[in-house]
Amino acid sequence: MKWEKKGQLFDPRENTSDWIHNYAALPVCDLISEDLLRIYFSTRDAKGRSLPTFIEVSPKNPKNILKIHSKPILSLGAQGTFDDNGIMPSSIVDHDGKKYLYYIGWNPQVTVSYRLSIGLAISEDGIHFEKFSKGPILDRDKHEPFFNTAPYVIKEGNLWKMWYVSCTGWKNVKDWPEPWYLIRYAESHNGIDWERKNVECIGYDDFTHAIGKPMVFKENEVYHMIYSYRNSEDYRTDASKSYRLGYATSKDGLQWERKDSEINLKEPAETWESIMQEYSSTFEFQGQRYLVYNGNGFGATGFGYAQLIK
Repeated sequence: MKWEKKGQLFDPRENTSDWIHNYAALPVCDLISEDLLRIYFSTRDAKGRSLPTFIEVSPKNPKNILKIHSKPILSLGAQGTFDDNGIMPSSIVDHDGKKYLYYIGWNPQVTVSYRLSIGLAISEDGIHFEKFSKGPILDRDKHEPFFNTAPYVIKEGNLWKMWYVSCTGWKNVKDWPEPWYLIRYAESHNGIDWERKNVECIGYDDFTHAIGKPMVFKENEVYHMIYSYRNSEDYRTDASKSYRLGYATSKDGLQWERKDSEINLKEPAETWESIMQEYSSTFEFQGQRYLVYNGNGFGATGFGYAQLIK
């Protein structure tokens, strides 16, 4: 799993749009044609609320930006709903001529920082989306009492498979509540109604206290997962404890073997990714696989990309 870095692809700080104030977080790639790659992401408005949009680039040279969409593709939910303060794209699936966009909805909280849930929006053209429902399709329940979020969904035959982030609790670190979360698995027969399997795919160790935004692809009957993982202390500013990209493989999509050292993307680090790397997406073009991922500040410096060397 050796990757060759290609550098920063999109920097929101250099953007000239009048509504993308900062951040280009959680890129989600959708290869439309031989000439068009659409990359969805979340930016923030002047009030710090997350809103989804996209850029279009050339898959032959993703640094060649063809279009920056002029407005959000989804509106915030009504006051009190699960996505009234933020919508962030997480995964996209083609189904029956439509695009199913799975997204993260969030609210600020009182005793902890935030609550996250999973929503769904559907589009016929990949540009104009409608929310499937006012409420989330997956939320905390009696078995997962804190939050779940950041799904990655693939469809194999009639079976939909989801790997998602599940919070197992909050712990006070230097007088601040920090979430601990890992990767779990769910299945569906329609992409809407999900059965959680209570399977822990990627869990904790002495360093790993949070595992974020899984991304899964399958090659030669083997599942490959790339995810983000970090410690719970000083991860916002200390590169030795912050988010980095991890890697695991599985034969069945349930039991995974971590192989973090094989992803080989940490060094050399450019300025935009000098502290953290996280929230990856992938696309395959002309027989080559590419990885798009965020850098410092959870997307404050935008995203870059790398090419898999086979």
